[in-house]
Amino acid sequence: MPTRVPLRGKDAKAILTDLKSKFQLDEGIFGSKPLVEKTQLRNGELILINGKPVLLKRQSQLIPTLKFDYLVGKLARLVVDMGAVPHICNGADVMARGVRSIEGEFMKGALVAIVDETHRKQIAIAEALADSASIREMKSGKAASNLHFVGDEAWDAMKSNG
Repeated sequence: MPTRVPLRGKDAKAILTDLKSKFQLDEGIFGSKPLVEKTQLRNGELILINGKPVLLKRQSQLIPTLKFDYLVGKLARLVVDMGAVPHICNGADVMARGVRSIEGEFMKGALVAIVDETHRKQIAIAEALADSASIREMKSGKAASNLHFVGDEAWDAMKSNG
């Protein structure tokens, strides 16, 4: 794991405020005085709160990690066929023909969890390229842009951080 750097004062508060407002999280989810740390990755930062990898920060975009079950469990889901899994876990975007079903409703630009149809395991976090109704009707093309997936740099960095 690359070096962790604790964030203090306004930097930590800014991350927590952004996280809570963007994802409508309860105020006390991380306790009264959470420890906020960051680890530099090649294409962003991994944010840890109380030792748990919670967010990826790329430019100004906040992406929940696959290990932040509380938040990922609240996202709508694209259920993909097993043939799509190895491609998505290598960074490919989610193609409409691989989507078997959609759980929940969302707008274009929303973050969605990608799960496999057999085991219902979360394999990626993606940004929807259309709303849920449109994706249900799509026969071809990209449905979602892959942002974070099992096996990426952030996933590897999280292995030792529960």
